[in-house]
Parts: sequence; structure tokens; C-alpha cells
Amino acid sequence: MKIAHLTSVHPPFDNRIYHLECLSLVRGADEIVLIVPTDEPADGGAVRIHPLPVPSGRRERMTRTVWQVFRAALQERADLYHFHDPELIPIGMLLKLFGNRVIYDVHENIPQNILNKHWIPLPMRRIAAAMGGLAEWCGGRLFDGVVCVTPTIAHRFPRKRTILLRNYPDLEIYRLPDASGYSRREPLVAYIGGITKNRGAFTMLEAIHRMPPNLDVRLELAGPLERDDLIDELSAADGWGRVQYRGVVPKEEVVQILGRARVGLSVLHPIPEYVDAYPVKLFEYMAAGIPVVASDFPVLREIVDGAGCGLLVDPTDARAIAEAVTWLLDNAREAEEMGRMGRMAALKNYNWHNEKEKLFALYGEIL
Repeated sequence: MKIAHLTSVHPPFDNRIYHLECLSLVRGADEIVLIVPTDEPADGGAVRIHPLPVPSGRRERMTRTVWQVFRAALQERADLYHFHDPELIPIGMLLKLFGNRVIYDVHENIPQNILNKHWIPLPMRRIAAAMGGLAEWCGGRLFDGVVCVTPTIAHRFPRKRTILLRNYPDLEIYRLPDASGYSRREPLVAYIGGITKNRGAFTMLEAIHRMPPNLDVRLELAGPLERDDLIDELSAADGWGRVQYRGVVPKEEVVQILGRARVGLSVLHPIPEYVDAYPVKLFEYMAAGIPVVASDFPVLREIVDGAGCGLLVDPTDARAIAEAVTWLLDNAREAEEMGRMGRMAALKNYNWHNEKEKLFALYGEIL
């Protein structure tokens, strides 16, 4: 059995595509290939990387790269194709019409996200959102399976063809054998993930700036910038002097950062695409056994309050974030217990081991 994963948008070692799905599938398939744009030689280990040229911009990616993905997919002659980007829906349809088995992996609420795309002229957004929704509606009834990351997204697709596959962490990675004892750690606050305004980048900086100087707090950021010039705006903001920016780091280094941290931040702003989201970083913090400061959204309230693993705040209120982090640093015993409770909840409920069995079952049913 040969399985091909296709993406025109994500990097080769994307957390969901490579680390969770592809590596998990190695145990049951003769060959796993990942077709992906990359400008560097990539050794995927048991997952073979089929590299494509990196597009120069969005327009080239959505035209030339999409067709390069299609040609590469035909070359691979896989038993099943699993694609991850809405712009590949036409390619998925073509593969299906050629007699192939196809799965669509839906990472985001596409119609909702299009309405927030600043680069699309405002009058065109509703039309584009409607077209995106129609393409997904058609695909959901043509493809052999649909994999969704949240219940809100899953409700938009046919129930019989759709599974919910959340981005819970692989606990084997987060055993943290070298983690420092919590009470001996420096006052390090961690944020792991994409760095954008709507993910709270500037709010986190303001919160760190507001914290008492005597605490000597540092904020460690790791993840990709929304755009290259964002670093200039961030470095000019108050609070940057307390920040260490790591850039994009491998999973092993993420684990090391969390093994040193006292608090994990997940303060997504209340825009439609985030209110119902399941932030990967939140579950990584829980798996690493550190308390969280998270956005007070209903879906996150159920998780954080249910596990007793941290504090909820208004993610647009830097003062509230600063006060929550300060309380956790001042109350190390209670904070450590919150981290322990989060780890226990991850072991019981929020882990990839439970999720991947649903993916195996879907593959087995289709094949």
C-alpha cells in the first residue's frame, strides 16, 4: 500500500501533516510519500519527501504549484491521496475522476477565513467565500473521506464520510526526561506557534512590558512570522527587551523550551476563525506539564477549567494577561499543580494516540 500526502502551502515538517499523520501511518503502509514545495533537501526518514519548487508568491502557488502537485501525484501512482489545502480541491477532484481514492484534510473554516483575507478586495470576499464553500460542498460529496480539525468544521460535511481528527500532541515526544524541576526554573514564559497580530503577538509584548521588573520575566517566542517585516514592528514595541525570538525551530527544540518554561501562553484574539479553534500550542503546554494562560473562549473554557490546568483571560487585555502570568509566577506551588493536572488530562483525553486510531480506521474503510 502506498499513500501520498499533498500540500502546496505547508512546510515539509508541518506538525499535523508530517509529525502526526505521516509518521503515524508508517506502521501500516509500504510507502508514505509527502509531495511538498521545499527549497532545501529534506530527509523525512521513513516518509519520502517528493520536493517541488517553492513558488515566488501567492499567485504562482495557486496556479503553477497546484499543477506541479497534480503531476507529481500522478507520477507517484499511490493507492490513496490525502491532500491538505483548499486550493488543491480541483486537483483532488481530478484525481478522483481518474479513478483514485482521495481524502480532503480540512485544517480551517475556509469560507469564514476568506472573509478575513485582507489581500482580497472587500467586495470580492463574500463571492470568494461562497465559491470556496461551494467547492468544499461538492468535494465533500465526491471525495472518499474528509478529515476535520474541529467539530464546527466537521458539521459542514457529510457525516458518513467525515471524521474529527484534532491536533492533539504525541505524548511520546513530551516525556521531558531532561526537564528542570518546576520550582527551580527561571521565570520563563513560552509561546510556541505562528506569530501574528491576531495570535496575540503585540498583546503578549505589552503584557510582558507591564510585569514587575523584580520578577525578571523573559518571553521566549518560537514559530514563523506572518510576514518578514513583522520582526521590525515587534522589535520596536515595548517589552521586546524581555523577549528571545527563536525563529522556526524543530520539534525537539520546542520540547526543550517547554521543559524550561514556567507558563505557556495561548492568547488568540476573538476573530471568527479562532473562537472555535483547538490551538495546538495549548495541548503542547498541557502535555509538557506547564500551566497555561489562554483566551477565555467557550471551547477553551471547557478544556482549561475542566482540567484545572491554568487561567483564562480576555486575550485583548494586556493587563489581564500580565496579572495572570504574575499570579502563576508568584504562586509556584499552585502553578505546578495546574501543570500536573494538565499533563494528566493530556494523558487521558488530549493526545494523538487516541486520535490516530480514527485515521487508521478511515484508511482501512476506504482501502
